[in-house]
Amino acid sequence: MFRIDRFLTLHVFTHLNRVLRQPRGIRIPILMYHSICDEPEKGHPYFWINTSQKRFAEHMKFLHDNNYKVIDLSEAVRLISDSRGSPNLPTFHHSNIPQKKVVLTFDDGYADFYTHAFPVLQGYGFTATVFLPTDYIGNGRPGLCGKEHLTWDQVRDLAAAGVAFGSHTVSHPQLYHLQADRIEYELRESKEAIESHLNQTVISANPKPETYDGSLNQSADQPIDRSLAIPVRVDSFCYPYKFPEQDTRFVAALREALVWSGYHCCLSTRVGVDHEREELFALKRIPVNGGDELSLFKAKLKGAYDWVSKVQRLKKGLRSGSQKRQTSPRYL
Repeated sequence: MFRIDRFLTLHVFTHLNRVLRQPRGIRIPILMYHSICDEPEKGHPYFWINTSQKRFAEHMKFLHDNNYKVIDLSEAVRLISDSRGSPNLPTFHHSNIPQKKVVLTFDDGYADFYTHAFPVLQGYGFTATVFLPTDYIGNGRPGLCGKEHLTWDQVRDLAAAGVAFGSHTVSHPQLYHLQADRIEYELRESKEAIESHLNQTVISANPKPETYDGSLNQSADQPIDRSLAIPVRVDSFCYPYKFPEQDTRFVAALREALVWSGYHCCLSTRVGVDHEREELFALKRIPVNGGDELSLFKAKLKGAYDWVSKVQRLKKGLRSGSQKRQTSPRYL
């Protein structure tokens, strides 16, 4: 399939960025994965949510071999908070800079994170943040896209091994179409549910192997030492579906609700690798899936895919004129 987004990224914007790109804030690619599995998908690859096990292993090996340092989302938030838009801060543009920073995130809390993604991450000593829609976790039924989700026992085991968790709402709705009290519920109840489950058991970090042998058969089922108490607080939120950036009143109201609920940041589907402190509650990410061979993956990390954000904003702006939304005056 011919992909116009791939063609423009590799053959136009990769070259233009070397000459014209003027980064703002601090550059830290936040990668957005969903399901790590070998199920085929139809439609345009931009909308795929699956990344094959082989392709995911290639991505992680590329990060390891090219001196990328995978950092916690919380560390990225701290760096962005301190950036103040200063042009003197490192932006990690060039491949010869050691330990370029990147964040790994996984939406929807699919069970294949535990079986397919985590062993690879553990082998390289990489950290990640998984965003949970709490109604689907541990219920034993097919959930989003008909897929199996994590159990709470698996969530606790992963947390013990250093994986961070954030909220992806309770029921995974499009918040933009909800009343303010329902939005508040989705933010508060999901956060409380995750914290409650993770704090049921005292946990401590599990040792991780320093190297990964390339095998996809490494087991994540290692004994977990739960002898030390580590209080868990959920302070990151991931917005489900398209982020309504065109509605500045809603974005401001959402930020207020997130702060009130105890969150420190909100991740969105806006595309980009450069961040400013004013965007902490609408952070950009880079969508990644099985359609990203290494050349496209590399280009995305360098910001050559960021042009898509302009197309996103244009389409959202055109649609916003014909859409109406009911909102409680509590926030607006």
